[in-house]
Amino acid sequence: MIKNGFATKYGLSAFNPVLRRLFMTNDQFYYSEHPDVTSDPITWEYTLLGHNFVFTSDNGVFSKHRVDYGSRVLLENFRTSQLPAGKILDMGTGYGPIGLAIAKILPERTIDMVDVNEIALALAKKNAVANRVKNVSIFSSNVYEAVEGNYAAVVTNPPVRAGKKVVDAMITGALPHLVAGGTLTVVLQKKQGAPSAKKLMTQLFGNCQILKRDKGYYILESTKTGAA
Repeated sequence: MIKNGFATKYGLSAFNPVLRRLFMTNDQFYYSEHPDVTSDPITWEYTLLGHNFVFTSDNGVFSKHRVDYGSRVLLENFRTSQLPAGKILDMGTGYGPIGLAIAKILPERTIDMVDVNEIALALAKKNAVANRVKNVSIFSSNVYEAVEGNYAAVVTNPPVRAGKKVVDAMITGALPHLVAGGTLTVVLQKKQGAPSAKKLMTQLFGNCQILKRDKGYYILESTKTGAA
């Protein structure tokens, strides 16, 4: 429930749809196939992993006005030097900052970028073109439903506001899509379930490292052992 005046006391259902929308934050729409928002795109510049990007974002996507801190910490700590051969999957790509940044530093690899949000996917494709990133494949998938094949790595900044069920599905679904030696790298805040995610990843993979703690954000990494 939104902690905002009457909305806290009576709940959002007490308002008509127009007033209800005024009390809701943009981020509450982002994990939806067809976010019901009014378009108001913005374009801005940002530097990730030493590369300059121009991003267009809009209402209905996560962190419209800037690359969120968690994504930046994930990118800075994503380990690529020991990855096996193969593609990389950016699960829940949004408008594309994680996948596009990885594609820039690993031009020899293909980066698959998936999301359920049609607005996010359109923006990610636009941003790939704007930043001249060609080694990406951007497509719709509700978690892993449309994902095929195996990957050297899966990276995700999961949509916490979509609920624990979705976050857990993004973690558990990675294992069968990784080759032997492949990694799952996740960013979560401690207060939003990082310890629980670490426990789940340890149960699934038999291992989980905390690569970085930064301002409440945890970067978690598990490696698939055994046969692919």
